Amino acid sequence: MKMTNRWNRFIYRLWAPVYDATVGQFFLPGRKRAMELLSLQTGEHVLLVGVGTGADLPLLPQGVEAMGVDLSPDMLARARHKLPLPGREVTLLQGDAQHLLVDEASYDAVIFNLILSVIPDGAACLRENLRALKPGGRAVIFDKFLPDDGRLTFLRRLLNLGSTLFGTDITRRFGDLAKGAGIQMVQDEPSLMKGNYRVMLVRKQSS
Repeated sequence: MKMTNRWNRFIYRLWAPVYDATVGQFFLPGRKRAMELLSLQTGEHVLLVGVGTGADLPLLPQGVEAMGVDLSPDMLARARHKLPLPGREVTLLQGDAQHLLVDEASYDAVIFNLILSVIPDGAACLRENLRALKPGGRAVIFDKFLPDDGRLTFLRRLLNLGSTLFGTDITRRFGDLAKGAGIQMVQDEPSLMKGNYRVMLVRKQSS
């Protein structure tokens, strides 16, 4: 099944009421590790792409300013229930993260947690939101990827027919998404499900 914004709005309207109480807990260790690697500092501005129900928001350190973007109004409604957060200034914006929704070169850091395998065009999402990073800025990615040198088997293709119905693609390679993105890999480590999920820290190359 081809993933589309229309389908994602529908499926994440169904996910919104139950996400935090179900898969939200499963993903929490990966989110925490991503935040550790990003190591946000007081006064920094961070962009959360695909903020969803706001599961990352309570993990933000005090003293940062954050913008969270998501396509689903239902997921964003859940995120708003988590606000305000003491010591953190958070703004939420509905929109399509395949297009830049904020000013270029205006953020110190970007968080791509569980979005690049969900959005229809993961490469466009990565490329567009990296434009929001200042030169030398950093981004963290927590998501599931097929290894760059891994073979896409028939079984995985078959399973992907089912997984896309639930709003996620299990056939994407990060290397494919990141081609020409102008980033340097700083750290890449295995996370959940024996490394099927990974946590990566990258840095935007200075022009």
